[in-house]
Amino acid sequence: MIGRFFHTPAAKKFHVNPRFYDPDKDERDERERRIKDELGIKGKKSEGGKPFRPNVRGQFRQAQEGFVRSSEKGRRASNTRLIFLILILTLIFYLFFYSDFSF
Repeated sequence: MIGRFFHTPAAKKFHVNPRFYDPDKDERDERERRIKDELGIKGKKSEGGKPFRPNVRGQFRQAQEGFVRSSEKGRRASNTRLIFLILILTLIFYLFFYSDFSF
């Protein structure tokens, strides 16, 4: 029981799997690409007969539209609350200092 009272847990171990980078393979791939471009050899083709070209242009902005709209709604609600709070505090200040009520 006393031994368990002073027990400190073991440190968590951090393990990273190393990645292998082969600069020779990158040079070889780049050389093959240049040679194919010079000889006019087309690369891999997709099912439609045309090479694959990702349609990325504008997708980030389209994905963020929903986020922007929700943040604008939150900003409007926050501004409305702030204005309402300022009006209430102004009314309390007026009643406290400029009226005949005494507390």
